[in-house]
Amino acid sequence: MTKDSTSPWRRKLHDIIYEADTPAGKLFDVVLLILILASIALVMLESVKSIDARFHDYFEIGEWIITIFFTLEYFARIVTIKKPSTYIFSFYGLIDFFSTIPQYLAFFFIGSNALLTVRALRLLRVFRILKITRYVGESNKLSRALKDSRAKISIFLFAVLILCIIAGTIMYMVEGEESGFTSIPVSVYWCIVTLTTVGFGDIAPVTPLGQFIAALIMILGYGIIAVPTGIVSAEYAKDMEPSKVTIDGEDYVHMNTQCCQNCNAKKHRDDAEFCHKCGNSLDRDF
Repeated sequence: MTKDSTSPWRRKLHDIIYEADTPAGKLFDVVLLILILASIALVMLESVKSIDARFHDYFEIGEWIITIFFTLEYFARIVTIKKPSTYIFSFYGLIDFFSTIPQYLAFFFIGSNALLTVRALRLLRVFRILKITRYVGESNKLSRALKDSRAKISIFLFAVLILCIIAGTIMYMVEGEESGFTSIPVSVYWCIVTLTTVGFGDIAPVTPLGQFIAALIMILGYGIIAVPTGIVSAEYAKDMEPSKVTIDGEDYVHMNTQCCQNCNAKKHRDDAEFCHKCGNSLDRDF
């Protein structure tokens, strides 16, 4: 395999933008986090009419500054990789695009009839908060834990749904329409609300038997809440163990932030010189 001939400035910019194990990369991530939080704060403050009336112009200027920065970041991510489509059509690439474009679209919608459209587009900027997940390593572990738990949780939720249908039907027969249980769907709704410990109080049993059944459902609710938490926690605990690889009888932890400039692949060994997916050089010597 030959050494990558990519321009030194592109490789250096790629390491800053896509990786976080260098001082420049860490600083870049911190700046982005601050700007994302600032943008979300602006969206929230603009929704308060009294505050927006006083500082609207400042909010507008601040939002344009942040939007221009995110635009430059978006194009820099495209320029610094050999296959831009791997980023453009990735989850984070789409998030970056749809969280930046509303400010520009709102600029073209003018006139009183388009005010509601403009407001809706500007509110879409709140999705920039999804960009934070790129810079929070633990979020990837949580995502994997949820993904690995989806089968167990799905079966559990299906069992809970069956329980709610049965309990709702029983309550419909015990309480009847005079107590507010006018139909089985309404009774199932009451059971779900009670089982999740929300307890709106819009419907309540009045007979001793109905109240006894309701008490059992309430107590059962505490146990049901703990089950999916335990499932996800178990999977998360498994993922907390560092991944290791044995080379010449020695164990190496191979979790780092290196990102291939060619195919955007991650999770390379610390001693890797080439991408495990496409074989592109990972050499940082410019």
